[in-house]
Amino acid sequence: MDETGDTGGFTRRHYLSGGGLLLGTSIIAGCSGNSAESASTATSSNTDTDGATPSDSGSYTASLSPVGEVEFDSIPENVFTMYNQYADMLVALDCDDAINSMFVPDMAGPSMNHYYERLSGVSFDWEDLPNPYDNFSKEFFYSLDSDIHFLDPAWAITQENWDLSDIEEVIDNIGPLFGNFYSGTHGDPQEPYSDDYRYYTLWEIFGRVATVFRERERYEQLRSVHEELIETIQTNLPPQEERPTAVRVTLGDGKFWTYHLNRPGFWLADTRPLAANDAFGDETWDGLWGSVGYETMLEADPDVILHLWGMTPRYDIDDIRRRLAAHSVGKELAAVKDNRVYAHGMRYQGPIMNLFQIEMTAKQLYPDVFGEWPTYENEDHYPEIPPDEQLFSRDRVAKIITGE
Repeated sequence: MDETGDTGGFTRRHYLSGGGLLLGTSIIAGCSGNSAESASTATSSNTDTDGATPSDSGSYTASLSPVGEVEFDSIPENVFTMYNQYADMLVALDCDDAINSMFVPDMAGPSMNHYYERLSGVSFDWEDLPNPYDNFSKEFFYSLDSDIHFLDPAWAITQENWDLSDIEEVIDNIGPLFGNFYSGTHGDPQEPYSDDYRYYTLWEIFGRVATVFRERERYEQLRSVHEELIETIQTNLPPQEERPTAVRVTLGDGKFWTYHLNRPGFWLADTRPLAANDAFGDETWDGLWGSVGYETMLEADPDVILHLWGMTPRYDIDDIRRRLAAHSVGKELAAVKDNRVYAHGMRYQGPIMNLFQIEMTAKQLYPDVFGEWPTYENEDHYPEIPPDEQLFSRDRVAKIITGE
């Protein structure tokens, strides 16, 4: 299993607000350390934006396709996360103490902390978290006893030995599901979710997660940082014909796993705003990604190679560069000759990671416009960038997250 988007959410056929196939049940937990917002100040009447609905009883609801509307009596304090964008969202909302699981923690945890190192007072304690993908069973879900599961039921039913009855059992006996996987790629969920499935951007999903934790103010402040970053990027992009050709790849054994740059979906939320010329933009692969050999890569000969997962413990970017330079065809690539093979981030990115990865990509693609990308050594934290060369304020983001 190998994630991002800013092109307004839309619906497969239509989305019935407040009425998904599966409705979550009320929960009675609370997010420790969370600010004490009332339901009236934590929710919004704009349900198309945040999916929030206040209640006279003191409870509140949040909605997300395909699960529909979920009611909460208080803030969740024991939280299942599957993919890492949700863990990053909880860090952004200062609710990460609630996380009880995450996907590939030994890869994602250090990678997330590489970014958080540049945010004073922000860090993530991931070491003891289990990986749900190692034991995706109902017994595992019962053992965690989560107040909420940031998991898409449309994805869950694709897993071995899972069907609708299993999902209903988890919801009824443990806690609601609240997740949307296929917005990552705008892929097609299978029935019974295919007709009414809605696609969201990364930041739209974050807004709905913020509603669950009654943290609308933090969300709005972070969204402003993101909007200002996007405006800075888009107002300074050179004309299309002057932009570099680029690829996002993972180097395998004798081939490159290839991914698009500018297609819909929040897996591309860090590359699409930069609008480089995708060297494989016209390719359609049978699945979410494809693969090409060295000769095909040389035919495309991109100006820039962004090595996905290159800032994670799974890959050594120095070794990647050495392998390319030692290969009889790889050494002829323009990106190799020009030292423009860069360590890139993760597709499973939440809002904090997205800010850093947009900045990273901007500097890697357009150093003459947004400043040079600093030298990055394997397993380093995100490079220190002088304040006057940063594309967003670390201090501002840190203070939003820590509540200062």
